[in-house]
Amino acid sequence: MLKCIAVDDEKLALGLLEDNISKLPFLQLVAKCRNAFDAMKVLKEQPVDLIFLDIQMPGFTGMQLIQTLTEKPMIILITAYEKYALESYGLDVVDYLVKPVSIDRFVKACNKAQELHQLRSKSAERPGPPPQEFIFINADYSLIKVNFSDIIWIEGLRDYIKIHLQSTSKPVITRMNMGAIEEQLPASKFIRIHKSYIVSIKHITAIRKNSLFISDMELPVSMSHREALLGLTGRSDF
Repeated sequence: MLKCIAVDDEKLALGLLEDNISKLPFLQLVAKCRNAFDAMKVLKEQPVDLIFLDIQMPGFTGMQLIQTLTEKPMIILITAYEKYALESYGLDVVDYLVKPVSIDRFVKACNKAQELHQLRSKSAERPGPPPQEFIFINADYSLIKVNFSDIIWIEGLRDYIKIHLQSTSKPVITRMNMGAIEEQLPASKFIRIHKSYIVSIKHITAIRKNSLFISDMELPVSMSHREALLGLTGRSDF
């Protein structure tokens, strides 16, 4: 069901539009407006999928209304003037109807709106790709797959980094700076605590004022990163 509003300053035209809308079971008329200002009020108060909009209205035209909308519903323009057709193409409207509008032409325009709405709904429902759970690191003349869940902490050594893993006592060493590796790590799982250290949040066992612990390993926390670390605890200080 498409929720729609009809906007036309002519009472007779508005009545004919309402009658045509009532003939289509997939349309629900939620408001009739005699001017663009009333239409703006309705759009702020409730969700609307489709606007049937007259162009030439006194005070504030249909074209001007379209240009004020930040979140634009689908729009079918209805007007007595063909001269605005070219301009309407730049406004991304569903269709352009010239009065008097025949019922078959009206139904065709509404069917286009329904098809577009269905396409948008399917796109919104389609799940995106699953989040990546690993990265490939260039080390030992190979591309080594490193799972995010396996990383305990990362240590910066000038132009190199050392990735300490849960699955092995041998760290992965690669030529890369800390900024580059930080960009590839999910912020929900890792946190920078020092210019030379990034740690896995799930492996943090305790936090002190200027350091934190991963099991019995104590790592320094710099002042510039302390506030972000405290954010994990839900406290501003301790």
